[in-house]
Amino acid sequence: MTTSAPPQPSPVGTTGQPWEMVIEQGKIREFAAAMQSDNPAYQGPDAIIPPTFLVNAAQWAPAGVRINVGFDRKRLLHGEQEYTFTGPPPKVGDVLVAQERIVDRYEKPGKRGGQMRFAVVVTDYRNRAGDLVAQAKATFIERAARGATQ
Repeated sequence: MTTSAPPQPSPVGTTGQPWEMVIEQGKIREFAAAMQSDNPAYQGPDAIIPPTFLVNAAQWAPAGVRINVGFDRKRLLHGEQEYTFTGPPPKVGDVLVAQERIVDRYEKPGKRGGQMRFAVVVTDYRNRAGDLVAQAKATFIERAARGATQ
């Protein structure tokens, strides 16, 4: 029996493959309902997306196009998330092309021993003309292994 090594984390500057995300009226309505929002801007055929709606982009990503940060999922934390919009928020019918890239990697000593690893991933969202519509910046954290020493 052959065992393969775990995938190596992608280095800073690595860019994933692009994928399309179609902004659908029903998905905006569902997201708004999950947020317990009755904001009329999130309803109807001209609805705009709530600011955090782009978190759903991963659901549209085909297998293999997203960045591999190389962290053990059992020790993975989502540390920080921010969104920047370069204009009005996307609306029903817009098609965005999402693409991730790793912009930073670093380590810090864990308070309980061992090293914590961090990866910062930026996802660019562009319209069909290639114009930047929004960016999402996420920080992923891998906690130190249980029983690790510094």
